[in-house]
Amino acid sequence: MCPTLAYFFALFLQNHHLYSEDRHLIMEALFIVLTVALILIIIIMVAKTLEYVSVLQGEEKSQKQANKVNATFLLFFLIFGLIGLFYCNNTLKDKLLPQAASLQGEVIDHMMLVTLVVTGIVLFGTQITLFVAAWYYKRKPGRKATYYPQWAPQNERLEIIWTSVTLLALMVLIIFGLKQWFKITGPAPKDAMLVEVTGKQFNWIFRYPGHDGELGPENYRLIDPAKSNPLGQDWTDSSNKDDVVSNGEMHLVVNRPVKLLIHSQDVIHDVGLPYFRLKMDAVPGIPTTLWFTPTITSARMKQITGDPNFVYELACDQICGNGHYSMRGTIIVQTQQEFNQWVASQQSQYAIAMSEQHNPSDSTKGSPSPPAGDSTRPLARR
Repeated sequence: MCPTLAYFFALFLQNHHLYSEDRHLIMEALFIVLTVALILIIIIMVAKTLEYVSVLQGEEKSQKQANKVNATFLLFFLIFGLIGLFYCNNTLKDKLLPQAASLQGEVIDHMMLVTLVVTGIVLFGTQITLFVAAWYYKRKPGRKATYYPQWAPQNERLEIIWTSVTLLALMVLIIFGLKQWFKITGPAPKDAMLVEVTGKQFNWIFRYPGHDGELGPENYRLIDPAKSNPLGQDWTDSSNKDDVVSNGEMHLVVNRPVKLLIHSQDVIHDVGLPYFRLKMDAVPGIPTTLWFTPTITSARMKQITGDPNFVYELACDQICGNGHYSMRGTIIVQTQQEFNQWVASQQSQYAIAMSEQHNPSDSTKGSPSPPAGDSTRPLARR
């Protein structure tokens, strides 16, 4: 029946104007659905057959037969489950993220691999043992089950051993994880550049210190996007007059540490950096920090992935409202020279705000911003 349906469906697709790739995907999906349906039908028919046999043979014989069938099904489930697991792994392994693009990300990838190996050994060992035991120790004539109380004196040593081994393995994994966590959330290197990241529904705003190497103070009462002050910078403070603000796009220097000073203007957001294997919450009223060292430029990652449109993504990893899906920033990792050129081409937010105040009819004009200075200097941390 299933092959017949697949044949007529194939004729239907050939008579309609669909691309060959689309027809292939539809046929593959249809084949999978029909295969699963056929397996379910077979299982139902076997169950019905066993029900009829139990009526004819008697309850005791039918239970023995049912146990045998169930044990066999468990063994087949184990075998086909393992085959499906390895098939999915080989099929989808190239669909995962590319190599980590930061030094910290490489360490986290290694930690993840070690965790998967350790937990994978336990998972496969226990599950294979479980299914094989269910098949091997199925009910047989003359076999009687033995009951072992869990906390019987003769089992205390076994309980202590497997509990201690599990505790030790988890403690080792947690210690390595905490060590890396304290490192990336601790003090950044002295030569690290500083970027302030502010999340708001539903976009990201980035701020860079100018030639003084300091970020000026902010006051939420001064936030006024209509007057080109989206972060609430205090224009009476001189350290604010050379800060550069970028909306939705963050520029970083390859092989140079960067410290992110993270804020939120409304609800809890989360700075998700999947290609750098990092994330940090953006909490209203509580600044958080994170630092890392990018190792692959955006141009190089396009070559590695073979995708000319590749961009590093900054995603919000915390559901923050109806527009959460659109809260996406981009990160450009470039050489120091390219970063210097970009900084030199930017106006300070103060210059933009003053220009709009003096000439509100044309906000694109106005006096140029003060020079950002030599961006190769270590940017001071606030």
